[in-house]
Amino acid sequence: MEAVINGLNGVLWSTPVIYICLGVGLLFSILTRFVQVRHIKDMVILMFKGKSSKAGISSFQALSIALSGRVGTGNIAGTATAIAFGGPGAVFWMWMIAFIGASSAFIESTLAQIYKVKQDGEYRGGPAYYIEKGLGWKWFAVLFAFSALVAMSLLMPGIQSNSIAGGLDNAFGISPTVTAIILVAIIGTIIFGGVKRIARVAQYAVPFMALGYILLSLVIVGMNIGELPAVLSLIFNSAFGLDSAFGGIVGAAIAWGVKRGIFSNEAGQGTGPHAAAAAEVSHPAKQGLVQSFSVYIDTLFVCSATAFMILFTGMYNTQTPDGTYLTKNLDGVEAGPGYTQAAIESVLPGFGAGFVGVALFFFAFTTIMAYYYIAETNIAYLTKGKNSRLPMFAVKVVLLAATFYGAVKTANLAWALGDIGLGLMVWLNLIAILLLAKPALKALKDYEQQKKSGIDPVFDPRKLGIKNADYWEREYEKDKTNDQ
Repeated sequence: MEAVINGLNGVLWSTPVIYICLGVGLLFSILTRFVQVRHIKDMVILMFKGKSSKAGISSFQALSIALSGRVGTGNIAGTATAIAFGGPGAVFWMWMIAFIGASSAFIESTLAQIYKVKQDGEYRGGPAYYIEKGLGWKWFAVLFAFSALVAMSLLMPGIQSNSIAGGLDNAFGISPTVTAIILVAIIGTIIFGGVKRIARVAQYAVPFMALGYILLSLVIVGMNIGELPAVLSLIFNSAFGLDSAFGGIVGAAIAWGVKRGIFSNEAGQGTGPHAAAAAEVSHPAKQGLVQSFSVYIDTLFVCSATAFMILFTGMYNTQTPDGTYLTKNLDGVEAGPGYTQAAIESVLPGFGAGFVGVALFFFAFTTIMAYYYIAETNIAYLTKGKNSRLPMFAVKVVLLAATFYGAVKTANLAWALGDIGLGLMVWLNLIAILLLAKPALKALKDYEQQKKSGIDPVFDPRKLGIKNADYWEREYEKDKTNDQ
């Protein structure tokens, strides 16, 4: 079984796929004229603009749900494993995939808004919706929906719960079984409350956990500020094979940096668009810009916080695929959260294990919440709102069971299954957004023209020649009137 899983991973995450991910992000950066740089000011302003409605959530709530999915165990465990198997240079490639991936996030989230629908009184959207409406390939849309459903409800929750269980066991000696039971009880209470409850929890939990984690990293960096030139030099030299110790694994640095970067920030993966579609905005490009900024928050802020804590304190090992250690500073510590715990402990004795255990709980807990929302959206797509109560209940049960199972099983198996789920979604979504970039680029141009004219942009797909944007054609004005 393990050989089959590893073999499938080898196909889904082969070297060509890694470079395709980088290439797609670079292509979108060029086509949008580096929207992720030109509109940073708008990203920040729009993040706090807009209000929720009867059918939709606010831009900030949508951002928080997306960040719930993006900011998870990948920020702590994923960054550490990238350094363990790709060396410090992997951090540079995580930054790179975040920078160019922000343009992919803009494209997919703008498409989600363009082709969203109003179903059962709530906005729904995401790759399955824009594939069917934009490309007209219903079979491909169904394939994505099934892949996302399996990945989000069955394959990926185990990574998050496994990290929570491991962190709390290391920090407080809490049995993984006890953690699993508590986790299932709390998550069950939230996901049975629907998207509005998920949004409310996310909008308070996500900023709190991210800011606390970043502040601690700044304290550790400040206490070791003299190491800053050496650490930055190590990252950049290792990324391009110029460092004597890590020069031979530049390929691994790229592969692990891109893979763990995508796992963490989810740009182009197809998860962020589900939350983006639920936002109440007057123009699709607005939420596309907000979701772009979430990639920066995830990788440039939170992942960097982990990387700097580990590299500034030297609390890491790096090894080649055959098990040869290129650097070994820790004994008996498995690649993952243990590196971050050791880094904090080296500066603040008695604090590291507990802090990382609590941080992992918040990070991974909110990510599982986001996974459920994505799974629910794809059930809504597959059932079209008809007879969906039983499938929705079944998804809740499956996700809670996967959460429990992952908490009590080994980390290697959990990560391998999660990588398969991620790989399937990345493949399918990248194909879709490459073929559907034109409507998103039209929306961006329209947004910029209206802004230049001094008006608050409002979307009219008919004016742009965009077809099948049914909500914007038939219901937007009616909903706007009802909400006033």
